[in-house]
Amino acid sequence: MTTRFDRIVEDNAWCPGCGNFSILAHLKEALDEMGLDPLQSVVVSGIGQAAKTPQYMRVNMFNGLHGRALPVAQGLKVSNPSLTVIAEGGDGDMYGEGGNHFMSAIRRNADIINIVHNNMVYGLTKGQASPTSQRGFKTPVQTEGVHVEPFNPIATAISLDASLVIRTFSGNKEHCKAMLKIAIEHKGYVLIDIFQPCVTFNKTNTFKWFKDNVYVLPENYDPSDKVKAFEKALESHPFSIGVIYKSPPKMTLEEILRVESRMDETPLYSHQVNFHALNDEMNKYS
Repeated sequence: MTTRFDRIVEDNAWCPGCGNFSILAHLKEALDEMGLDPLQSVVVSGIGQAAKTPQYMRVNMFNGLHGRALPVAQGLKVSNPSLTVIAEGGDGDMYGEGGNHFMSAIRRNADIINIVHNNMVYGLTKGQASPTSQRGFKTPVQTEGVHVEPFNPIATAISLDASLVIRTFSGNKEHCKAMLKIAIEHKGYVLIDIFQPCVTFNKTNTFKWFKDNVYVLPENYDPSDKVKAFEKALESHPFSIGVIYKSPPKMTLEEILRVESRMDETPLYSHQVNFHALNDEMNKYS
């Protein structure tokens, strides 16, 4: 399927069969089917194989430091609330190097979509355990197997009362696209954790393993029940996929800042700044 978000790329760094290809295709199709404008959409990423995603899209992009996509994404949204802003990266990038930014972004509740490619391994740096690697997982570094509990991003997000918490699987196209559309439509911070296989460095959590170890939440499941949502977050083998938690409506970061600063609806980026007056004011405190 061709989309307005397609970009001709001569060389792709992903391994054949990588789950990143599916996520890229699902994301482009979801954005296109929702009628969004590539020029009004921004994908921000850090470092890693998953973080290469915006390089393969026709979209505004910012590729920054390892684990630092979320601060940039929040700044973009505050500066221009009309943009569709996506912060995207892998489980190591977002939950490891970017772990503190992950928790802060949830609490601030900027209107951004946080897509995390969760393959339970570091794919760019040759296969060491990531924060979400399962106990017993053996790597060239963890030769005796991982001995610590895996980080639970779903439970963490719910405990911090994230606006919307979603999990899906890259191998289930219709479900993944539907979840991406729900995330994009939502107002407020959204975590969408996407299970995906790493065909090179993770021979344990394969495509078949994920397929056999996930189940779709039933239609009568109520994501507004925080206690039930937390119970779902603690489940494993199989893991639930779907909209796991939705908090009561609350103000976004950009709305709060506008109210506190008494700003009008004019986007911050378009405000004219009198640098001479600003410099004179700053000199009073030097």
